[in-house]
Amino acid sequence: MADDGLRASHEDRDRVVEVLRVAAGDGRLTAEELDQRIELALTARTYGELSALVADLPAAQPGAVPPPRPKDVLRIDRHGANAKRDGRWLVPARIELRVTGGNVTLDFTQAVITLPSLQINAVLAGGNLILITRPGVTVDTDEVALIAGRVLVQEPEEAQAQVPALLRVEVTGSLFGSNIRVRPPRTPRRTFLQWLRREPTRAAVTAR
Repeated sequence: MADDGLRASHEDRDRVVEVLRVAAGDGRLTAEELDQRIELALTARTYGELSALVADLPAAQPGAVPPPRPKDVLRIDRHGANAKRDGRWLVPARIELRVTGGNVTLDFTQAVITLPSLQINAVLAGGNLILITRPGVTVDTDEVALIAGRVLVQEPEEAQAQVPALLRVEVTGSLFGSNIRVRPPRTPRRTFLQWLRREPTRAAVTAR
């Protein structure tokens, strides 16, 4: 099933418009309903918005809104600037990084993962690559060449290490005065006001 929060493409919109036209031809939609839904389809931004337009049409099940397809290659070039991928971003099959004097953060805690592995080729000079994992995401940095750089891997807790494999990240490339840091997400700290009131963090409240 497509992730409702992901961005839709022109092809996705066109496919839904065709489903709506067929449904109108079958008598399932009136002319007024067809016009309204086509207008909404052409301006829809996400898979969820498109899915809502065909949810009551049996001809649209399944496949009216195709599942998201990850990119074959995502290229990130930064010179004295930073880049970040977080939230519900779609993990590609391969990432090529070329960074000089900048930082790149890849946060997998909410990432949409549809492939079993991710290849990262990184060439960093005076920059940092930060990989934020989650249970089921493992990172292999054995093939990285180091020239005045460091690779710091924070191992997950024992309970998290036993989670079934979700994604294997294999990092290759070279570091020139740069670092790679691999760590799990940080637990939010209490604010000063929460500390005064002896309130738990929001994450702790959610976990109960």
